Amino acid sequence: MSDINSKPIAERIDWLFELARRHGETFRSPEAWLARERYLAEHPTAIVVLKCMDGRINIPVATKTPTGILMPFRNLGGMFDLGWPHLGEVLAHYVMRMTGAGRRVLVLITYHWSKGNPLRGCAGFHYDTAAAIAHTSEIRRQIEHIFGSGHGTVYPLVCGFETDDDALVIHGSNNTVLDLAGFSTTDATALELRLSTLLPDMPAQMRADLLPLLYGNLEHISQVREQAQQNERMLDVEHREWMICLGRGFDFLHTPDIALIIGPYSPDLADPLRKAAGIIEGNMKAGRIPDDGFLLLASVPYDEIGVDRARAELKSRFLSHFAAGVLRDEFGALAEKMSQRTAVLDWRSRSLELLDD
Repeated sequence: MSDINSKPIAERIDWLFELARRHGETFRSPEAWLARERYLAEHPTAIVVLKCMDGRINIPVATKTPTGILMPFRNLGGMFDLGWPHLGEVLAHYVMRMTGAGRRVLVLITYHWSKGNPLRGCAGFHYDTAAAIAHTSEIRRQIEHIFGSGHGTVYPLVCGFETDDDALVIHGSNNTVLDLAGFSTTDATALELRLSTLLPDMPAQMRADLLPLLYGNLEHISQVREQAQQNERMLDVEHREWMICLGRGFDFLHTPDIALIIGPYSPDLADPLRKAAGIIEGNMKAGRIPDDGFLLLASVPYDEIGVDRARAELKSRFLSHFAAGVLRDEFGALAEKMSQRTAVLDWRSRSLELLDD
């Protein structure tokens, strides 16, 4: 990446859209398509991941899961409330579509922290891991309220993510946990038994479909530790974000300290926009990023051409204009340095398509 955060804003924007292009190309490749088809045939459980916008929280990479298998929901601070109308509708629509196809749904509700330095934890919770766990537990209760507490079809699972080792921590019943940082790849055979003890109410097929993620995480942890021993892994502490993303379809942005991603879920989008703008402004004042500009990118995915794509265009333009208005009204000097881009994402091909302003 050659420290893209220090480049002029025009170079950073060009780099960003080249990254999106490469991500789409990889996703559309025959090998990637076949890997997804084979994986879904072997592991039919649909998996949703609720997670923070932090680029370090890359669950597909940390579990060695093919791109496109896990359905992401990302938001600033990793904060969600299923009472939010749009979030509830999107999640319910996804669950109904999966169950209509005969698939169960596993919802991974994640929080993150750093064992080496609390300030590498989640800024959204002011680095308070206990508060983050309490929030994820509340989301779990909300999912049970909507989809039932029997867990026969929809299973909400609280998962920690320790970002120094990229290690998953699975929260089970009766306040028990399974911390993969304490395992090695040679212990993989014991995971199946441990998981059945930890999650006795999880359907057997769902446990079988969760296990590959845990096996993949053990391999990934081993690689991360090897990189650390060779001094190839840098643990970023400072915020150096230079773009605000509003909407959905930012899977290509799994890079630390690049973007502040705000999902279009909360009925009060102005509040997270203010927080994101404050971080960008602080980064410029502290000299962590150049003060020549920042990017506001709005994106909305669509599944079908025609009506669905046309609606996505209108929604993306609305989000872009709304966000720009908030920034101009409340961060006038910063807004003068704003570059604005509006896009839609073809969800089937992961092609990011820029719209004319």
